[in-house]
Amino acid sequence: MSKNAKVSVIIAIFNEEKNIEACLNSILDQSYQNMEVIVADDGSTDQSLSKIKSFEVKSSKLPHQGAAKTRNYGATKASGEILVFVDGDMTFTKDFIKELIQPILDGKYKGTFSKEEYISNWDNIWSRCWNFNQNWSKQKMMPDDFPDEGLDFRAIIKTEFVRVNGFDDVGYTDTWTLFKKLGYKPHSVSGAKYFHANPDNLIEVFIQAKWASKRDYKLGLIGVSIALLRTSLPVSLLIGLLKTLKYQEPRFWVFKIVYDLGSFIGLIEKLLTGKTSK
Repeated sequence: MSKNAKVSVIIAIFNEEKNIEACLNSILDQSYQNMEVIVADDGSTDQSLSKIKSFEVKSSKLPHQGAAKTRNYGATKASGEILVFVDGDMTFTKDFIKELIQPILDGKYKGTFSKEEYISNWDNIWSRCWNFNQNWSKQKMMPDDFPDEGLDFRAIIKTEFVRVNGFDDVGYTDTWTLFKKLGYKPHSVSGAKYFHANPDNLIEVFIQAKWASKRDYKLGLIGVSIALLRTSLPVSLLIGLLKTLKYQEPRFWVFKIVYDLGSFIGLIEKLLTGKTSK
């Protein structure tokens, strides 16, 4: 692979009208120049697509089908040797792409990710509560002890992605299906710093929790049953109280009830329908 290999940045979006312009501005301002940007709209019902029109990117509006299929569609339109997958509510430092792909260009790895993923809306109380609930590090999207091999590929050689037919459509954990099929995980890089927004209101917290709860569980029905118990009201109230005291944040209790209610309803829907969410 040449030291100036073409990169295809694929952004699958759904109702990102408030974030997509900032995302595109930062990705188009990268120090690495040999790249194209592909925006695949997963059936947005807001003004996302109209916000994209003023940018020099490839864009397509698709029927709502879920993130995995939308990302896979974006990959079919890519002409680059390296694929980079990001979200529409992310923003990036100027050297993000350069640092992310350098180990691939050097032949060290076939895929990479970055642990330098920071919260862009840390000043929002519900965003902070989201981190408290996930046990993530302060202002970061993952714990401090996260391993150097990850679960989500941010960058991958296109031929490797095509070899395993991309992501499987399994809902919330669809990005994890890639390493399972490839038989190896992405490696962490240094210097690829970027920012990602947590849900910033209780409606978004509920919707995100409901969607995430419909993922596949390791123990199948037993795993779902354990998750139902963990998100039941008595357990939710107890854990909410303990973390409220730990973080000295009274509003976390409200957050926890809303989050677990969304998760509980999502789990019930999963049991009734046997389907993951899109």
